[in-house]
Amino acid sequence: MVASLDNVRGLTLAMSSSAFIGSSFVIKKVGLKKAGDNGVRAASGGFSYLYEPLWWLGMITMILGEVANFAAYAFAPAVLVTPLGALSIIFSAVLAHFILKENLHMFGVVGCILCVVGSVGIVLHAPKERKIDSMKEIWHLATQPGFIVYSCVAVACVLFLIFRVVERSGHRLMLVYIAICSLMGSLTVISVKAVAIALKLSFGGSNQFIYVQTWFFIVVVTICCLVQLNYLNKALDSFNTAVVSPVYYVMFTILTIVANMIMYKDWASQTATQIATQLCGFVTIVAGTFLLHKTRDMGNPPPPPPDQMCLQEAGECAPRSMTSSS
Repeated sequence: MVASLDNVRGLTLAMSSSAFIGSSFVIKKVGLKKAGDNGVRAASGGFSYLYEPLWWLGMITMILGEVANFAAYAFAPAVLVTPLGALSIIFSAVLAHFILKENLHMFGVVGCILCVVGSVGIVLHAPKERKIDSMKEIWHLATQPGFIVYSCVAVACVLFLIFRVVERSGHRLMLVYIAICSLMGSLTVISVKAVAIALKLSFGGSNQFIYVQTWFFIVVVTICCLVQLNYLNKALDSFNTAVVSPVYYVMFTILTIVANMIMYKDWASQTATQIATQLCGFVTIVAGTFLLHKTRDMGNPPPPPPDQMCLQEAGECAPRSMTSSS
């Protein structure tokens, strides 16, 4: 791919986006912890984090990252922008290790690497984007039967998870929260891409905001982002940040690529070798995700024996019976 000024701008924006978003996971987790110490935790339905300045700092950081990512799609093709989202995993895991003291086991590191390699492999072998000249063309693609079916299935799954699964298993199964965020995220990316193209065309002299379809996509972006934000907070408050970040990236990337494939019908322009390479990427991602789940607690120290209690002030441990008798 020939380098251009637009590609360099998109590349820079995408890399800064990953840095902001990866950092926001950790900053928000610190804010959620502080808020949980002073009120009802987000995982239990509380909203005390709204009064915590650190949580808002994390939100601002995430918004800056999303704005940079949004702008990157306007300047560079998705084949350049999407793989760089993997960098947010590295930023998040490193900061969580040093700030939150959340240790990631060596096998977890291997799982992260597998996730990144698989995701990058899929995107690098994905077909090129088609050229879009108007919002009407995007709307025509979005109203094709295939994408309508995908959208309905995604929304139905999200509603089922929210109203039937979250209350019973959400606090125990991280994938419940992540699935909601990822399904809504795939629709968010489709809508964000449509709005970004509308802005680019409008700045180029062809106003796309005269079409009601443009405003429809803006509304979809707003609703999906609010749902993602709510359940991402619950996931961060309940589970290890170093695991939430890569698993969310993996599932989000898979569903986003599937949604784009369905909407833009890119499979038709690919060779058997390209399709096979993408399938291998999917297998690699699944292997990495499985490894992350199986080793997510191996990096943390084991809890103390039940018959002992640590005296934090004295810096030593004493048997529970001794402390009780004293």
